[in-house]
Amino acid sequence: MKKIVVLGSINVDIILNIARLPLPGETMAMHDRSTAGGGKGANQAIAAVRAGAETSFIAKIGQDRSADFMLDTFKFDGLNIDHVTQDDKAGTGQAYILLDDNGQNSILIYGGANQTITTEDIRNAKDAIADADCLITEFETPLEASTEAFRIAKENNVLTILNPAPAKTYIPDELLKLTDIIVPNETEAEAITGVKVTDQPSMVEAANKMHTMGVKNVIITVGANGAFYSVNGKNGFVNAYKVNTVDTTAAGDTFIGYLASKLNQDLDNIEEAMKFASKASSITVQTQGAQNSIPHLRDVEI
Repeated sequence: MKKIVVLGSINVDIILNIARLPLPGETMAMHDRSTAGGGKGANQAIAAVRAGAETSFIAKIGQDRSADFMLDTFKFDGLNIDHVTQDDKAGTGQAYILLDDNGQNSILIYGGANQTITTEDIRNAKDAIADADCLITEFETPLEASTEAFRIAKENNVLTILNPAPAKTYIPDELLKLTDIIVPNETEAEAITGVKVTDQPSMVEAANKMHTMGVKNVIITVGANGAFYSVNGKNGFVNAYKVNTVDTTAAGDTFIGYLASKLNQDLDNIEEAMKFASKASSITVQTQGAQNSIPHLRDVEI
């Protein structure tokens, strides 16, 4: 069984169902409103544990009802939350998701306690990181914490996966050089490299730029089309499964959690792992919501 540690965000998602995105100054009625567990880090951790990995989570929440709701969710899934701590000032993170009738979404984030994670919190979780096969993080928590976690990981020969989301135009050189695999989508890849990702040649160009920045291996996800990889000196493309999309929330997070649960340390099974992750993501997009839509291993292996 793979041991995975995720450093990342916890948000309570408030989903607003609308026909389309409103125009500036426009008032619109919603079809519906619902609440679910979310946050990129929490989604990735839930995906990894549902994929069958022994998963630990490093995160921070507030002291509020949202925190209680999220902790109950993690316990139900069997996620190790020894390093999920509470901040006595900032509230639990929130995400406001505008979901249109075509299944596309726009998201507004209140970082809250997610932004209070410190390097001390990371050092307190040093043993868990050192004992892992893989460490995953994204950009909904402070960069200093991510860099410290990756330092510890590489000192202990732990595979590191960086999901550079939400998109940033600047990523510290040290963090990139400590990254074994970076997994941006096309928007994030463009933000990092300046290359507009529209086809496979542009994916190769973007990947090569990331290699020159110090990242060893690159996977670029392109939604319903699939995912490109530049790994161990080889390029390729894995097509997505064609399904009826209801909501794309957490699709990328599902991909990363399932990918990490399948990857060998030397990445020699990259295509197999990506196909497995893509299948899991194709199930996620068929249900509205974030964590409730992430499949269990038994559903993916059918």
